Amino acid sequence: MSETSGPTGGPGDRRPGAAGPTDPSRRNALKGLGATLGAAAFVTAISPLRNLARTTSPEELMQKHYKELDSEEKRAILRRLEEETKLEYGAEARIRDHAAIPGTKFAYAINLSLCNGNGKCVEACHKENNHDRATNQSYIRVLEMPIGTMDMGRGNTTYDHDVPAKGKFYMPVQCQQCDEPPCTDVCPVQATWKEDDGIVVVDYNWCIGCRYCEAACPYHARRFNWRKPEVPAEEVNPEQGLLSNRIRPQGVVEKCHFCLHRTREGRLPACLEACSTGARVFGNILDPESEIRWILENKRVFVLKEELGTKPSFFYFFDK
Repeated sequence: MSETSGPTGGPGDRRPGAAGPTDPSRRNALKGLGATLGAAAFVTAISPLRNLARTTSPEELMQKHYKELDSEEKRAILRRLEEETKLEYGAEARIRDHAAIPGTKFAYAINLSLCNGNGKCVEACHKENNHDRATNQSYIRVLEMPIGTMDMGRGNTTYDHDVPAKGKFYMPVQCQQCDEPPCTDVCPVQATWKEDDGIVVVDYNWCIGCRYCEAACPYHARRFNWRKPEVPAEEVNPEQGLLSNRIRPQGVVEKCHFCLHRTREGRLPACLEACSTGARVFGNILDPESEIRWILENKRVFVLKEELGTKPSFFYFFDK
């Protein structure tokens, strides 16, 4: 029985020291301006800049890098973001800071023999991660590929016919959570980095929207918020993470984060739970009893663009 395809979505580690990023940036310049002028004059001075991309509060512009925040500062930020969600979207949200789990290295695998391109994973990502409804954004693209090639350039993400189609296979692509992520290396303000559990994250309040990381990613896995996200109050997912699915501001880059607000609590990614074919496997590869570890040890897995040396934590395999 064929299924109608769903939505197909839109298009080393450099850690800051105690003093924060040293590269010149818009954010550092604004911070220096704020320290010189004082709060009232600072708000007046930045008013023309606030209209360039998005409305930004002085508190956000002066906010420290995520890694420099202490517990009290994080709590204040979480409260502010919850208040902003209520004010701007009319929705109550519980936003938390989910820390990496010691002794964990998350990885994903997809059985391409089972994936039939129905797009349920794309739809689940869209809803779980509070994506802009107008653009139907998602972190996942499902490529309809001709059998006999792994050339992603020959894949089609805009198919609208019943699936699976004869002579085709389907390959979901999202952030590969690389061990050598080129996206983090090019960020001029160190707003993106790889965490100890293998997840590459973004500090949305530190990102300056230069899109260098988007250009550097060979998997086209990063998204830029060209506009303020539109999410109806009744559709806002209230369970949110500071580095994951909280509603991102306009003018920043975002990406898949393995649903860390779920997975760091022992749950599965939303895309996996939505998969109706059982094609997706997720878990801790450091756990010898995990299903993902069994897959890696018993299946002939491969990674995309291995020749680039990015060392993805995202694997693919066929049963036959």
